[in-house]
Amino acid sequence: MTPFPLYPTTSLAAMACTAVELIELKRDGRPLPAAGIEWLIAAYTDGLVPDYQMAAMAMAIVLNGLDAEELAAWTNAMLNSGDILDFSNVPFAKIDKHSTGGVGDKISIPLAPLVASCGVAVPMMSGRGLGHTGGTLDKLESIPGFTTRIDKERFGAILGEHNLVLAGQSDTMVPADRKLYALRGSTGTVPSIPLIASSIMSKKLAEGLDGLLLDVKTGSGAFMQDMASARELARTMVGIGSSSDVETVALITAMDQPLGREVGNANEIRESVEVLRGAGPDDVTELVFTFGEVMLDLAGIDDGRERLQEAIDTGAGLQKLREVAAAHGGDPAVLEDTSLLPQAPHQATIEAGEGGYVTRCDALVIGLAATRIGAGREQMEDEVDHGVGITVHAKIGDRVSAGDPLATVRYRDESRWVAQRDDLASAWTVETARPTVGDLVVERIDRTQI
Repeated sequence: MTPFPLYPTTSLAAMACTAVELIELKRDGRPLPAAGIEWLIAAYTDGLVPDYQMAAMAMAIVLNGLDAEELAAWTNAMLNSGDILDFSNVPFAKIDKHSTGGVGDKISIPLAPLVASCGVAVPMMSGRGLGHTGGTLDKLESIPGFTTRIDKERFGAILGEHNLVLAGQSDTMVPADRKLYALRGSTGTVPSIPLIASSIMSKKLAEGLDGLLLDVKTGSGAFMQDMASARELARTMVGIGSSSDVETVALITAMDQPLGREVGNANEIRESVEVLRGAGPDDVTELVFTFGEVMLDLAGIDDGRERLQEAIDTGAGLQKLREVAAAHGGDPAVLEDTSLLPQAPHQATIEAGEGGYVTRCDALVIGLAATRIGAGREQMEDEVDHGVGITVHAKIGDRVSAGDPLATVRYRDESRWVAQRDDLASAWTVETARPTVGDLVVERIDRTQI
């Protein structure tokens, strides 16, 4: 293994270190020097550091964290591993949104075209599913022909023409994060505040943004399951954005139960279209409006809710999604007739064993079941089945009778479904007393609070 160049530190003075020695430093809870971080990220990007060593480093970071100086160095190294985009030719404010991931979290898909149709440029660089959470790119690729991997020239061209691009990372855009993101999902190293913050912010800072909205999830289906961790992550990312002169706002939102009624890739595209038609579920629609207002405010546009409603009423938001799907090579006809989207051939139902009120609809359990029957990835090389999904019929506060459907499952592999059936059924609790349903938006954090 080629060592990185000499650099002055107390612990490693006059030494050249390998990846193993850096891993040992972090394993033992000691700080990584900036030069070492820069070398490690560059060497991993170039293939000199293998996946198994970076997996060990990621686990050491999960266990021991990164301090402020390490995090700044790690984020900058990720950012500078590839191209930094320049959209100065686009004559609109450039505002993006990112979610830390949840179950049924399809918010970006109706939100981005609505905001773009209101006169904001949205250069949305999204990710794939991690662990039990779905990924925007996997959902978009349910649309036949939709290509999410595009080069920076095509990225800029689509944005310039449509005010919206819905892409993943190309080989030249933050390539270090592209590799590490995939690795984390299959090595148990997703729930780390430094790794999540640097992953999200390196991609966002590479977009040349004027403003950024962060949706930080908390609850059973989130990576940050407790409020304290969610708040720390939000503050960390807002701090990174603010220090880079990108106006950044974080909203902490609830993820104890799935968002909307659909979980799974094509399922969530169908529900996104319903939102754009004005007929989506209340929770998804409310978050779309709430996030949209913040994004328009970051762009200096007033009366955000009224403008978003007009984009739904006139069909401008749905038309924008159709146009951008076509620009990405996708078939816009499936957004007109969503029955053309992929659908797994087999169907099963989970039924309530007793009557009463649903007091628990566990997002984590449902997300894991969806992943394990084929809607997500358990290993890096797994293929996603876009037609597999779960339709949730009963959520917290809903009244059910014995025998009522709690969920309908579409699956392809019988053995995988049988293995998950009992676990999925355990996601619901039904009791006699009607529960209180909590707020969707729990807290707002901006630069005044860091």
